[in-house]
Order: sequence, then C-alpha cells, then structure tokens
Amino acid sequence: MGGYFTLSDRNLRLIERFRRTASDTLEYAFTVDNPTMWTRPWTAVINWKQAKGEVYEYACHEGNYSLPGMLAGARADEAAGR
Repeated sequence: MGGYFTLSDRNLRLIERFRRTASDTLEYAFTVDNPTMWTRPWTAVINWKQAKGEVYEYACHEGNYSLPGMLAGARADEAAGR
C-alpha cells in the first residue's frame, strides 16, 4: 500500500480529546502512539475559534468543477457593484 497507509499498522493507537476552553474556543488534542513508527507517543493541540459566518462542509464542493466559474461570476458582480 502507498500513501497514508504506510504510516499506520495494527500497533497504531490514536486518542482524541475535545475540550471547551472558552465560550468561543474548542481545544482539539490528539495523541499518536505507534511503536512501529516512532520511539515515543506524540501529541498535538489545536485551538479552534468559533466561526463568524456560515460553515460549509468541505466535501460538498468535491468534484464540483463549475465552482471556479461561479466564484469568478460572483467576483465580477462584486467588482461591478452589484
């Protein structure tokens, strides 16, 4: 197998934690443990701030080849003051 699957095997253990740290912040922490790949477990922490506008799931535009044209049209309308 190629790609990402080379980084995992039956020894992989992933622990994810979500914690509210403020009214507008969510802390996402994950720990990766795989003695086949690394000498010790490692952890990453990402703080997500609350979105100001609408949030769209990224895959909804996957394979949507008309999207660049729609965005270009919207930018042209904005430039024309519409």
